[in-house]
Amino acid sequence: MFDTKRSLRYHFVGIGGIGMSALAQIIKSLGHFVGGSDRRNDKKQTPEVFHKLVSQGIKLSPQDGTGVSKETDFVVISSAVEEDNSDLRVATQQNIQTIKRSDLLGSLFNNKHGIAIGGSNGKTTVCGMTSWILDEAGRDPTVVGGGYVKNFITDTSLGNSRFGRSETVVIEADESDGSLIKYMPKVSVITNISKDHKTVEELGELFSKFAENTSDTVIINENCSPFMKINNSSAKIITFGEGSSSDVCASQVSCNPFGSRFKIKDNDFEINVPGLYNVYNALAAIAVAETEGVSNLETKKALKTFKGTKRRMEVIGEANGIKVIDDYAHNPRKIQAAIDTVRLISERLIVVFQPHGYGPTEFLREELVSAFAEKILPSDTLLMPEIFYAGGTASKRISSKDIIKELKDGGVNAFFVPDRDGIVAEVKQRAVPHDSVLVMGARDDSLTDLCRAILNEL
Repeated sequence: MFDTKRSLRYHFVGIGGIGMSALAQIIKSLGHFVGGSDRRNDKKQTPEVFHKLVSQGIKLSPQDGTGVSKETDFVVISSAVEEDNSDLRVATQQNIQTIKRSDLLGSLFNNKHGIAIGGSNGKTTVCGMTSWILDEAGRDPTVVGGGYVKNFITDTSLGNSRFGRSETVVIEADESDGSLIKYMPKVSVITNISKDHKTVEELGELFSKFAENTSDTVIINENCSPFMKINNSSAKIITFGEGSSSDVCASQVSCNPFGSRFKIKDNDFEINVPGLYNVYNALAAIAVAETEGVSNLETKKALKTFKGTKRRMEVIGEANGIKVIDDYAHNPRKIQAAIDTVRLISERLIVVFQPHGYGPTEFLREELVSAFAEKILPSDTLLMPEIFYAGGTASKRISSKDIIKELKDGGVNAFFVPDRDGIVAEVKQRAVPHDSVLVMGARDDSLTDLCRAILNEL
């Protein structure tokens, strides 16, 4: 499947996706031919993503089957690709081998010094922090991430990958489709476990297997222990968290709207990404750095210069005293953490939340309602467009209107606004100086465009 001795031809279906584009860039850097297709490119959406892929020599084709030819060695798909996809159909007709992204990544990762970052929340930031620390310490890692790390963004690089020449490979391991158990890391991180895609019980079993597949060191949030059984007698277990019983714990934590300061034993650390949750993300990254022999001085310097990832508490701009903030939050825990963080700078919030996917929204309906009911104050406003649909055969038995109705019945100042023009108009009408507009939602990079549209009208 993955051959370093000869050049192969790969075609990625949905190449603009965050995980697909990251792997595609690495495969290209290894000297293989890489092409791909994406519906968003066909629709002229998120053009910056595709421009950067093309600038690296990646060939883009319409998603109509024309990008797949007899010369193609592998067609790479993800769990999001439908069975009736045109590229997939042509591959089947021409007997071209299809492989899942996770299998291709595993073939690249499992024979290296692999560091895999998993967990329900925070794994993207921990992956970014860890990668930046190792890069700054001269370890030259290869990185396949799940977010655009600002430190790695260049005129041609998206920032979700980095090609290194050492044996160290850092990846973000996805639990949503269960693929993380395909990886055999030397070092693994489990940031936390909460209901998202699967039940907590299912996730506990999944992450337990992930830990068992780890050969050297498992770094785990101390709060995960009730949900996991780690039967790996060979791996070293390192815990991090807020309790003094953790192997890596922070004290004297001081948070401000722009970052945090804290101590670990006698060492002072500073991060310039906001939110208490990022302190715990930093603890996980620090634990990895320690296992890799990175000095405290090198780690401190790197963390202080870590710029964060795009769409994670990213301030798009400010107009007339109103801040517009873009965030990837999509599950209840992330939503609450994002609102708490923005509350540090604004007492009154206008929250725009686009639910991600019909299945996930139905699965998390009760928890989403509870999260907003708890965090949206009487002075706040919640605006919700229709659920984001990425394609496929998902049942549309639920609508954003259903969630809004439950919230309104509970006294929450919440409104269903079906289109983005309507959202822009509502924000323009409601926002006053010192407010913050928080736009949240996953998988849809065009939400950043919505943020910019709102900003332009303020």
